[in-house]
Amino acid sequence: MDELKNAGGHPGRGREQAAHAARPLSSSLEENVSGILRDVGNSDDVVSRTFRAGPDGQLNFCILYTEGLTNTNAVQHFVLTPLMNGIGPHEMDLLQRSEGSLLQGLKELVLTAGSVEEMTERQDLMSSLLSGQVLLLADGIPQALSIGMRQWEDRSVTESTAQNVVRGPKEAFTETLRTNTALVRRKIKDSKLRLESISLGEYTQTAIAIMYIDGLANEKIVEEVRLRLGRIKLDSILEGSYIEEMIEDNKWSPFPTVFNSERPDVIAAGLLEGRVAILVDGTPFVLMVPALFVQFYQSAEDHYQRADISTLIRFIRIFALFIALSAPSLYIAITTFHQEMLPTRLLMSLAAQREGVPFPAFIEALIMEITFEILREAGIRMPKAVGSAISIVGTLVIGQAAVEAGIVSAAMVIVVAITAISSFVLPAYNLSITIRMLRFILMGLAASFGLYGVTIGTITLLLHMCSLRSFGVPYMSPFGPFIPGDQDDALFRMPRWMQRNRPRLISQKDPSRIETTPVRKSRGPARP
Repeated sequence: MDELKNAGGHPGRGREQAAHAARPLSSSLEENVSGILRDVGNSDDVVSRTFRAGPDGQLNFCILYTEGLTNTNAVQHFVLTPLMNGIGPHEMDLLQRSEGSLLQGLKELVLTAGSVEEMTERQDLMSSLLSGQVLLLADGIPQALSIGMRQWEDRSVTESTAQNVVRGPKEAFTETLRTNTALVRRKIKDSKLRLESISLGEYTQTAIAIMYIDGLANEKIVEEVRLRLGRIKLDSILEGSYIEEMIEDNKWSPFPTVFNSERPDVIAAGLLEGRVAILVDGTPFVLMVPALFVQFYQSAEDHYQRADISTLIRFIRIFALFIALSAPSLYIAITTFHQEMLPTRLLMSLAAQREGVPFPAFIEALIMEITFEILREAGIRMPKAVGSAISIVGTLVIGQAAVEAGIVSAAMVIVVAITAISSFVLPAYNLSITIRMLRFILMGLAASFGLYGVTIGTITLLLHMCSLRSFGVPYMSPFGPFIPGDQDDALFRMPRWMQRNRPRLISQKDPSRIETTPVRKSRGPARP
């Protein structure tokens, strides 16, 4: 665990880190303060205050903190006031008779702050100072106290913007790590919920938290998460995707093997299944492993609606996934190589529409797909006030103008529009991007070999997905390998009383979800 806490160093700065670590604090207060200020380049936002305390002012102290990251009111009430006004003759006598150092005595008798830690290394002091902690140094003592007084402006808990639901909790994670961990603990009030904190990134020193439930999570998976995080050597961690790319099993696969969500209820449900969550300070998206393919087409609302309604909606998503992946390629293959599969009237209608189109079906579909991808990206990057207008103009005006100009056929516009709408049905945005990428490959195979190419491409895709693993767990389970006991929440969402077991390959220590029998219908009130 010590190696994990110290992870994130850059190989090129190893000697510089060793030099900082090898410089212990001096007994001179002036030398210590000047050295710390010199290390931060005498930055204007680092505040230092030297003062005297004690009955006769015989104690020399200095506090240092970073303005904007530290609660200055708390510094005044919980540090300066107790030290300058709270050390009288009696307290001074107790401090002198204490077995530890002066700082140890202050920690036990004077300071009223909740989090106080003793430090002796310059590197630890710099990390605490730049994280919002208050440093307290005393003259004649080669030690310092790091007092927890962090405070900065952050975004309040709001509704999710990426994973909306009709029924269910509306709260979403924020960019503050401790707020996010509190949201998870609010869902799971159990002493077995474990949290391990580390820092990654040579320059950013980003706080990372690993959360899991002891007794449910597989110990091998938890240890693998620690091992992979400990191997990360980056100079900065600005978002969870930095870590995601470093810890995923197959780094060249287009399919995501690390799940992410900004909803606390989704992460809590994953932890209760035995998964491990990775929370990164500075981003509202929390990573979760192992990740299976079934997670990416399921929504949190599936467990808040009735089982029959959730099953129907889930099948609609699966059908939309199939349309988003293969609708343009099937159109290209059938209209180019397999016209005999179409009814005569439909074939004649398509032929009449394509009579004036100068491009083959593949080029026609390629033009429309690329145009729509440009419009989609423009709608995301444009300001919200004009983003919807861009989408409407692009969809209606450009599509209709392209048909009237004879560049594309009306049927192709319909196919591309249905494909685009289907891609928005998928709850996981990263899977939607994967489907958009693979769609172009299947279009090329359809233009080259017809339905044979689409079939070969689909089979290759399924074989690739079956070969993937997420932290040792097969990506396509419970379908490949087929696990009968895990089918209650795969394609179908069975009633709650039928979902008795957790996923077998994820949680093996406590597989049972429920221990009671379902509540049956009563026979009515007892007769007198």
